[in-house]
Amino acid sequence: MTKTMPSPQPIYRRPWMRWLLLIGWMAAIFFVSNQPQLPQIPTSWVDLVVKKLAHATAYAILFGLWLNALNTTQIATKNRMPLALMLTLGYAISDEWHQTFVPGRHGQVWDVLIDSTGALIFLAVIWRARLAKEGNQ
Repeated sequence: MTKTMPSPQPIYRRPWMRWLLLIGWMAAIFFVSNQPQLPQIPTSWVDLVVKKLAHATAYAILFGLWLNALNTTQIATKNRMPLALMLTLGYAISDEWHQTFVPGRHGQVWDVLIDSTGALIFLAVIWRARLAKEGNQ
């Protein structure tokens, strides 16, 4: 009788990789926030829209990465989404505060609201997908 070895878990599913991706994304946000000046698109309204969409997208991804990392913990499933949202918003607030110390940058409450919107949109997408999945079972 031959014994088969269980197939190894893909690297992206390993708990330490989930936390590493989260920390890496947070570092990338910090790096961009630490730049005294960001590149600008010549048309001011296009520049504004692109940057605000980048804010929302960055924090939607951060929320997803928090949720993914928290899924490796013993935290009750029902508490993971609110916790991921709170941690994402906490990072958004700390990021804007950090920008008040960077020459040429300004922390703005408006940006925290945009970051929050990105995270909330991703939360809504996940919620909707879960409801659809439950409805199909």
